[in-house]
Amino acid sequence: MTDGAVNQPAGAPRVLVAADKFKGSLTAVQVAERVTTGLRRVVPGLDVESLPVADGGDGTVAAAVAAGFERRTVRVTGPLGEPVTAAYALRDGTAVLELAESSGLQLLPDGVFAPLTATSHGCGELVRAALDAGAATVVLGIGGSAGTDGGAGLLTALGARLLDAGGTPLPPGGGALTALATADLTGLDPRLRDIDLVLASDVDNPLTGPEGAAAVYGPQKGAGPAEVAALDRALAHYADVLGPEFADAPGAGAAGGVGYGALVALGAVFRPGIEVLLDVLGFAPALARATLVITGEGSLDAQTLHGKAPAGVAAAARARGVDVVAVCGRLALPPEELGRAGIRRAYPLLAVEPDPERCMTHAGELLERVAEDIARDFLT
Repeated sequence: MTDGAVNQPAGAPRVLVAADKFKGSLTAVQVAERVTTGLRRVVPGLDVESLPVADGGDGTVAAAVAAGFERRTVRVTGPLGEPVTAAYALRDGTAVLELAESSGLQLLPDGVFAPLTATSHGCGELVRAALDAGAATVVLGIGGSAGTDGGAGLLTALGARLLDAGGTPLPPGGGALTALATADLTGLDPRLRDIDLVLASDVDNPLTGPEGAAAVYGPQKGAGPAEVAALDRALAHYADVLGPEFADAPGAGAAGGVGYGALVALGAVFRPGIEVLLDVLGFAPALARATLVITGEGSLDAQTLHGKAPAGVAAAARARGVDVVAVCGRLALPPEELGRAGIRRAYPLLAVEPDPERCMTHAGELLERVAEDIARDFLT
């Protein structure tokens, strides 16, 4: 959306602010607001368009809502089996979902982990809510999951039956998958055959092995070495029953294996999260109107270059010949790596306020100050 610009003469600068959140400090919407305020202190009436972005992780639904999607809420099953309220976004037959809203680590009580029993069941209920709302395309941002259940909860919520040797449904969680004897997918919601289900993630790990869901992400979910090994064995057995052909596919290990469950049973397609979100949010037409793009996130570091939002924004802008600068809290990339990513210059808040704690608590004010610097360097 273009925010409060006055009529500009032909050839006047037009800025597109397409930044992710500063985790722990500012949402992507707040980043855009603060940057706009700082720019206009130096260039009053500057034409600024805000398009908050995300890469499929937390903040994905908020970015869609900021782009004009309708925010909807639904009660679903949380990661520990308790009811939670989860939001999704809907516009013109496209639904944007975020697994973390229903099944995320963020929903666990402080200090509580359930690596063997946490479920993705609520994520399946979110998908079903989108189907009920008439969605023909479902974009599922997968990241931040509390569990490592291979998407078993997702599938059972959509009608699958996962049974042990006695024909009894398995209890929730990845730990139970070692007892899986039969996967009956005939009861899956038939509407799934008629939709496009897109998995949006910056994680391309396989399901199992040293780079798999349990080994790489299990410790973040409270799994010790013995539990990691048990979960990896359980996921390998699960894949043997459902079908091993997708176990090594990029994204199979995303969100504790939810990627695998969606790929093997739901006909999902995996795509890098930022690419999907830029398409869905309407980045291309916004970029066509811009003479300068400002992107960013809380920390610009090596991870940024592997599918994070600023790298995706910069790549798309560079392909169109539009200059890109970045704002961040912390900068851990040398100028040559920024340049290779398509970012001309980065403006870290820590360069203005070296105290990390004050940098977090006063991020908004500091962001306005660096936006003033950007305006002086690129717009005057």
